[in-house]
Amino acid sequence: MTLAGVLEIPKTGSVASAVFAHCFTCSKDLKAIVRVSRQLADLRILTLRFDFRGIGHSQGEFADSNFETNVSDLNAAIEWLAESHRPPGLLIGHSLGGAAAMSVAAQAAAESGPLAELAALATLAAPSCTAHLAEFLLSQNSRIAATGQGEVVIGGRAWPITMQLIESLRQRDLAAEIQKIRVPHLILHSPEDKTVAFQHAHTLLQQSGGLTSLVSLDGADHLLVNQKHDVTFVAQMIAAWANRYI
Repeated sequence: MTLAGVLEIPKTGSVASAVFAHCFTCSKDLKAIVRVSRQLADLRILTLRFDFRGIGHSQGEFADSNFETNVSDLNAAIEWLAESHRPPGLLIGHSLGGAAAMSVAAQAAAESGPLAELAALATLAAPSCTAHLAEFLLSQNSRIAATGQGEVVIGGRAWPITMQLIESLRQRDLAAEIQKIRVPHLILHSPEDKTVAFQHAHTLLQQSGGLTSLVSLDGADHLLVNQKHDVTFVAQMIAAWANRYI
């Protein structure tokens, strides 16, 4: 199975590299992810944005994916970047992609391979647990629990949701993983986020095992589309903060 990705390469040489994991049912081509990645490249951080399996241009079936496959895909992207260019010093994750990034970052303390140089983690509108997404999906279509599969409309598109995905989200002990994070952790979240409540950011601030910083994105929405300057601010904030560590 092949994953698709886009590498944003700095024009004047890179000082570090990063991998960006997208949100649930989003893709590497989400406007906010594209713009943040390109601005990070402008700030000399080589950035790989990629599609999880079954999404965008990556192979695989979305119905067969779950949180474990997201973590596996993120690890594969990290390994490719390390072999093709340089190991990432920074992981960035948006929403559920942020949860996957935290899970992977928790492995870094004992890692001697592609994660050996990981020095910082930035999460954007990320949840402190995955069970809340499972319950949301079930609430959208009763057929999922009744028959094992049902469609849920997200972003104007119908997505096949299976019980194996629900159970994956329900059973993941993300809190235990978050506590194992040892790299500095930048948490960006909007108090007005209607998809992942701001309380999740407070929980991450308390639970993350690394040196944590919380930046409130006042007025921003979950996908950073209602205020054009939010994307620029996020990119500049991540770059300035990460520069202390990478």
